[in-house]
Amino acid sequence: MSQAVTLSKDEIRKRVEALGDWFHNFDLGGVKTAPNHFLHDYPANKFKRFAKAIPQDLTGKSVLDIGCNAGFYSLEMKRRGASRVLGIDSDDRYLAQARLAAEVTGLKAEFRNLSVYDVGTLGERFDLVIFMGVLYHLRHPLLALDLIHEHVAKDLLLFQSMQRGATEVESVAADYPFEETEIFERPGYPKLHFVEHRYTGDLTNWWVPNAACAEAMLRSAGFAILEHPEQEVYLCRRKEAPWGAGAAYPAKEKRA
Repeated sequence: MSQAVTLSKDEIRKRVEALGDWFHNFDLGGVKTAPNHFLHDYPANKFKRFAKAIPQDLTGKSVLDIGCNAGFYSLEMKRRGASRVLGIDSDDRYLAQARLAAEVTGLKAEFRNLSVYDVGTLGERFDLVIFMGVLYHLRHPLLALDLIHEHVAKDLLLFQSMQRGATEVESVAADYPFEETEIFERPGYPKLHFVEHRYTGDLTNWWVPNAACAEAMLRSAGFAILEHPEQEVYLCRRKEAPWGAGAAYPAKEKRA
């Protein structure tokens, strides 16, 4: 941990306001960055519901926070002793917010502009990969999970996605005959809902899974679900891909 920067409350407030609207609500020297967030004190209030699922002591561990926004989870992992924390996002304003939060708190983390589709360029694996609030913003969500597995995940994956549709998870057989169509109508069958235009006014919302689909996608990409501590949150462990390293489109029969 580095030394926290000594700034007056007015100086912090001016720098916070200069960076526009914040999605993450921090308390930076008495200045709330998003006091009027519609989810209230977000994401701290959400983190409380699953914080125990993550190792309390991350001493010596490395963390990659994909879609880090203003860096809340990156800095929380640094508080748990992680030796290296890298947050990536494709929005420079969010990254500037994250750097300010790190500067004021004295929590040393690196923030870089990088797409999830380009994680292979990092050339390293991380003990914990955080992939929260990103999947439904992606045009190619399963590709992203495959790239995380193939290039950057070393052990644990903390995953979250907005979900819509049924919360129950149907027990699905390994195969069905062509004539079987009823299974697709069951609420708990894995479904990925496509958003052609907007959802909640957001053009970046593309695919929204139901619970069964989120779990199936994680397994398909090579992650074993260890815990489901909160409705949309999963703690997973990377498994070695049974289809072999570097396979771009592994055969489904080898992935069961």
